[in-house]
Amino acid sequence: MKLIFGCDPNATALKQDLMALAEKLGHEVEDYGSDDPIYANTAIRVAEAVAAGQAERGVLVCGTGLGMSIAANKVQGAYAALLTDVYSAQRAVLSNDSNIACLGAFTIGTKLAEELLKTWLGCRFEPGCASQVKVDRYKTYDQEQ
Repeated sequence: MKLIFGCDPNATALKQDLMALAEKLGHEVEDYGSDDPIYANTAIRVAEAVAAGQAERGVLVCGTGLGMSIAANKVQGAYAALLTDVYSAQRAVLSNDSNIACLGAFTIGTKLAEELLKTWLGCRFEPGCASQVKVDRYKTYDQEQ
């Protein structure tokens, strides 16, 4: 799977660790940078690329992951989820079909971030599942805007 990564300057080390893990797991990785202190710029660039199909998924990292999530979700076709625990990382995909993972460099340690990324990458949304009607609703709304 092709993944696009981005972060703000505060989260460069964690982003590099997560990119290395993704490559080790066999994923193609593209780095959209970490130099812009305006994290929303990076989040929007990554979200636009994912929504346009330039990669299957994106990974964004900032201090808490919250700002990246908010900014990415402003892009039509981007479905960013803040990952804080393994169950939520699973449900972000299985129940919500997220295509962008957001993580906080200051709020979770490297080992947990790696576990969350592995979990998220290991899940696939199943078309026709019980969550399909819910996901269809917000995707339809997104397209209507």
